[in-house]
Amino acid sequence: MSERFTIGTAGVSAQIDPAGAELVSLRDAGGTQLLWQGGAPWPRHAPVLFPIVGRLAGDTLRREGRSFRLTQHGFARDRRFERIEETPTRVALRLVDDDETRARFPFRFTLDQIYEVEGATLTVTTRALNSGQDVLPCGVGAHPAFRWPLADGVAKEDHAIVFGAEEAGEVLSVEGGLLGPARPLPLEEGRVLRLSEPLFAADALVMPEVASRSLRFVALGRDGAPLRELAFSWEGYRDLGLWSKPEGAPFLCIEPWYSMASPVGWDGEFAEKPGLLHLSPGESRSLTWRVSV
Repeated sequence: MSERFTIGTAGVSAQIDPAGAELVSLRDAGGTQLLWQGGAPWPRHAPVLFPIVGRLAGDTLRREGRSFRLTQHGFARDRRFERIEETPTRVALRLVDDDETRARFPFRFTLDQIYEVEGATLTVTTRALNSGQDVLPCGVGAHPAFRWPLADGVAKEDHAIVFGAEEAGEVLSVEGGLLGPARPLPLEEGRVLRLSEPLFAADALVMPEVASRSLRFVALGRDGAPLRELAFSWEGYRDLGLWSKPEGAPFLCIEPWYSMASPVGWDGEFAEKPGLLHLSPGESRSLTWRVSV
């Protein structure tokens, strides 16, 4: 097991593994673990998605007549990051392109993953820098998995996502990891999504250009009042995914993204893929998500 970094305040503590710069623990003031701890349904906790989000057709990146094998969600989640800063409340880790990454993704980059706690809030910033001489096309995403049920003794069906803004009542479907046509999303009053395992029977709920910049993940008591909730927000990201396994998986992933999987039937030049982030030489972009416990 890699050496892990622990940061914390009286209100929240977090643990980060340099393998993938992955958040592996999130506890509240009472010591309750709020992050999925991995297991048979899904072995990860909160992987960093870079340089793509989702899948490419045939797991193939095409550039200027050449083909590169790049699998779902990219390689950052499987690479060791180096520590560049550490304090009791903040840790920053870095991944830089090398021969191995360029064999799969032929672009130069520096990727920083920064974790910081204040009060009862964890802030996670991903900073992508184009360190090359060509435009850097890429996707960036977060994939944290929170415990579901969120509170002991509460049924999974007694949970809801409450969006910060009114959302469209549909999501994109997922077909073999690629994006298919829109399908209905059963929102109440445009903002409340009642959670259940069957919601994820057809894979993730993919919300392109989501209107909200925040949501609440809420466990509800018998009277409908919140028993426990997580306040979740994001900046810089454009899209949102919600995901769980459809049967018996005790976690819910709340995933802010910039970029998504390729549409079904699209297999063109990678730089022309719909929805990518494009960084000019020397340009950087920071994308942030926060969770308050």
